[in-house]
Amino acid sequence: MNNNDVFKKLRVALQLRDDQIVDILQLVDFRISKAELGAFFRATDHPNYMECGDQVLRNFLNGLVIHLRGTKENPTNAMDVIEKNREAIKQNTEKQHNERIASENKPAAPKEKPKRPPLKGPKQHNNNKPKKAPPVVEKVKFSNGKNKKS
Repeated sequence: MNNNDVFKKLRVALQLRDDQIVDILQLVDFRISKAELGAFFRATDHPNYMECGDQVLRNFLNGLVIHLRGTKENPTNAMDVIEKNREAIKQNTEKQHNERIASENKPAAPKEKPKRPPLKGPKQHNNNKPKKAPPVVEKVKFSNGKNKKS
């Protein structure tokens, strides 16, 4: 079992989203982007897979302790934090579900065609434009820098 597996299992067990993991890592002044984080959770044969180093996992665990327990000055109950995460996930999934149902029940808006100005009288062509002259091509002798001896 490598660091990536440990990281994945903790993310699933604690029901953490990527933005929450980024916030947890910022608690210990470790900055990482969501894209870099996503590379840790990919399959090992994926081209963008990246091995999770010891430093990243160590900082995540230290940040997780602060996130769940709180600081010495401001302690928190770990189960309260986990329950709050669960409720946020439930609300988010319900919201997405309701939006999906609303979009399925909504009638499709008719496509509007671009409006063209009305034609007045017969169509007129502008034949007064001067014609372009063909480009001038000159014979050019190319030299690649080598002197040929005959």
